[in-house]
Amino acid sequence: MLFRCCTKLQSAKCLHARLIVSNAIQNVCISAKLVNLYCYLGNVVLARHAFDHIQNRDVYAWNAMISGYVRLGSSSEAIRCFSLFMQTSGLQPDYRTFPSVLKACRNLLDGMKIHCTALKFGFLWDVFVAASLIHLYCRYGPVTNARRLFNEMPFRDMGSWNAMISGYCQSGNAKEALTLSKDLKVMDAVTIVSLLAACTEAGDFSRGVMIHLYSIKHGLDSELFVSNKLIDLYAESGDLRGCQKVFDRMIVRDLISWNSMIKAYELNEQPLRALWLFEEMRLNRIQPDCLTLISLASILAQLGDIRASRSVQGFTLRKGWFLEDITIGNTVVDMYAKLGLVDSARAVFNWLPSKDVISWNTIISGYAQNGYASEAIEMYNKMEEEGGEITANQGTWVSVLPACSQTGALRQGMKIHGRLLKNGLYFDVFIGTSLADMYGKCGRLDDALSLFYQIPRVNSVPWNTLIACHGLHGHGKKAVMLFREMLDEGVKPDHITFVTLLSACSHSGLVDEGQWCFEMMQTDYGIAPSLKHYGCMVDLFGRAGQLETAFNFIKSMPLQPDASIWGALLSACRVHGNVDLGKIASEHLFEVEPEHVGYHVLLSNMYASAGKWEGVDEIRSIARGKGLRKIPGWSSMEVNNKVEVFYTGNQTHPMYEEIYSELTTLHAKMKMIGYVPDHRFVLQDVEDDEKEHILMSHSERLAIAYGLIATPPKTTIQIFKNLRVCSDCHSVTKLISRITEREIIVRDSNRFHHFKDGVCSCGDYW
Repeated sequence: MLFRCCTKLQSAKCLHARLIVSNAIQNVCISAKLVNLYCYLGNVVLARHAFDHIQNRDVYAWNAMISGYVRLGSSSEAIRCFSLFMQTSGLQPDYRTFPSVLKACRNLLDGMKIHCTALKFGFLWDVFVAASLIHLYCRYGPVTNARRLFNEMPFRDMGSWNAMISGYCQSGNAKEALTLSKDLKVMDAVTIVSLLAACTEAGDFSRGVMIHLYSIKHGLDSELFVSNKLIDLYAESGDLRGCQKVFDRMIVRDLISWNSMIKAYELNEQPLRALWLFEEMRLNRIQPDCLTLISLASILAQLGDIRASRSVQGFTLRKGWFLEDITIGNTVVDMYAKLGLVDSARAVFNWLPSKDVISWNTIISGYAQNGYASEAIEMYNKMEEEGGEITANQGTWVSVLPACSQTGALRQGMKIHGRLLKNGLYFDVFIGTSLADMYGKCGRLDDALSLFYQIPRVNSVPWNTLIACHGLHGHGKKAVMLFREMLDEGVKPDHITFVTLLSACSHSGLVDEGQWCFEMMQTDYGIAPSLKHYGCMVDLFGRAGQLETAFNFIKSMPLQPDASIWGALLSACRVHGNVDLGKIASEHLFEVEPEHVGYHVLLSNMYASAGKWEGVDEIRSIARGKGLRKIPGWSSMEVNNKVEVFYTGNQTHPMYEEIYSELTTLHAKMKMIGYVPDHRFVLQDVEDDEKEHILMSHSERLAIAYGLIATPPKTTIQIFKNLRVCSDCHSVTKLISRITEREIIVRDSNRFHHFKDGVCSCGDYW
């Protein structure tokens, strides 16, 4: 009773003194309880002092000291104390000794030594010892060892079942945990929490619902930690109503409950509801923690609320969480990157007191996702140069490889591929898919296909990538063949599969095949078309010149058309010269997205092609009034491990005189074989001579001329352009490939063009 009353260290010391005076300290049981008390109060030094003064220590005293070390996190001291006990005491351990010392093991070798000792003294039959060994093997050793031990147990209590099930969950074997639980007739709250986690990880939500029903039937759903796990389960399945029902029925809610609900709405892209819950949490006087702020940062990024996001950063600084938890710093970097504030993201990244691999992955992906591919590659190289304890992982590769795809940095991508070959990681489905995507978008479709057949293809992700790559190269029929092969292998297509497939059909003029895919998506797979699918269909009809069909299709849509729908129609009207329908499309477009500079440029170009300069002046005046600036056209190419970038009309390149001289020579040769400049693609109202000079200074022509000068004869020239290739440059590039006997590969904003012997792979359809 006296020991229970001591809740402070000073009172424990007074009790210790009284026990010494009364000579009660000589009692081993009392001394052992004193050791327990000091450990409970967090003072291991006084606990050890009391332990050392016990004259005739028994097993209970040794167990008290060992468990005290474990409770206070002194694992090595606990192991050392156990070794001392075994070597010097002359006593035998009991069933209470092993669970404590097994908790102290921090590696498999120590655990196996304790296992041998337990086996020697015949304690493997004890359910507590066996359950502790199962926990150990699940943490540090092959989970098969734990399962073998579990199978050999003559009697299993609830703790044993829970140990094995949670062990499977912790080792990533959720399906095995669920299979094992089928033999379990009775469950307690701990079992239910482990199985709900397994259902969430395995995506077996119907089983999760059955476990929920069991918990209701046996009155376990009212347990706080069970309710919290149920919220996580329903959130992962996308059932927000289920989440809310569980939350509303909770009599007691803790911070984890609120965090789980906020995260549920955040994960399912309902940021306003998540923000409302956060405000309600504050009204209930629940103080947020780091996990709350991580969800809040993502919510504000979804809402695009820059002002509030800066408040989140300020709050974390005041709390000192930046210094305490690196996850908070990484979250703020990610938040700014998703808001498009890459400079702020970089500033926070630079300010982080310490950086882990997630920090680097976050800034690399932030740059890549915001279109700063060169900066993303630069950050990756910087991470590699710094070295140290930070090693690139799956997240690094899947962040930097898309950046290589964007810039066409094939050599950089190949270096990464070489490194992945050494460690065998290219067999990972996500890394392998990213590599295949990189090769496909860098013009090496055969290499992409070769990689594709080496990686697991059990889900739609790699198939979607290869279909998209074939579409990008204008191989629509091959894309459809790949889709049929995917179905033959029993892989179920998803909504992204049909987006890539419809896009591939669009780039190849496969109108009938595209309509077949659109119908199949709905009738065979029950996928309701999204705006992306409708946009692809409008693009399909528009590219094929079926403008009225495209317009009628838009009018029949059950969804409200967005900017991408009207933008696809406007682009088609610009290509096919339908000014009247283009004007209708632009009116709808500017209602939906009035601040997009690209759509103003598109309409202006359409008027310019038709020679309607008054319309050009009007649109340009409107754009200037809104403060919109046209994105300059550029083309890039890699020569001698260096990426050269050329802007339209650029005369600042060190070799610009040689470049223009080469273009003048080529221009004369092209005219001799019938080339006539197409002045429709000059978007200024100037004289014909000036129009010809403007056409000659387009960025892709500058890049081609430089490639002809800087590379040996017969070498393939590969160029990446940020805008669509104009028709005149397309005709010129065909002629240059014929005159110079070079293969020229151009990837514009839409697709790849392979020019060889005066012919383009697109068949003049793009």
